[in-house]
Amino acid sequence: MEEQQIQLNEHNKEEFPPMHTCEHIVNQTMIRLFGCGRSVSAHIERKKSKLDYRLEQRPTEDDVKRLEEAVNEVIQSHLPVTTEFISQQEAEGRFDLNRLPDDASSTVRVVKVGDYDECLCIGKHVANTSEIGVFKIISHDWNEEDKRWRIRFKLT
Repeated sequence: MEEQQIQLNEHNKEEFPPMHTCEHIVNQTMIRLFGCGRSVSAHIERKKSKLDYRLEQRPTEDDVKRLEEAVNEVIQSHLPVTTEFISQQEAEGRFDLNRLPDDASSTVRVVKVGDYDECLCIGKHVANTSEIGVFKIISHDWNEEDKRWRIRFKLT
């Protein structure tokens, strides 16, 4: 029997795998600590990155410290980063499919960071969180009108 070839959409970005994998961990940590959704906007680069979140209120400096500590604890847990392929139909109800492009392939890729996080993604990732480094928030700001918190971070 011939092995079926999985066809995914083309990917037009070249991520830095440690930073991109860290984004997954930050997103899940934000969900767990603040009860918000995944980032509403992201700009992920090798030297520094930024993520925007919708929150009810401005985070405190203690919140910033808690986020940093929690993300670094996950990174230091040496979790495997794995992928699986499922149909869009299987993904319904399990993942938010709103971010998929209109012409998305019928097969989607799930990226798992141990049992900590899983999401749909076609980007590049490390094989283990031990390859990420140390997560450090370098600045953050709050937009009261939009109820948006932007964090800027780097890996060392």
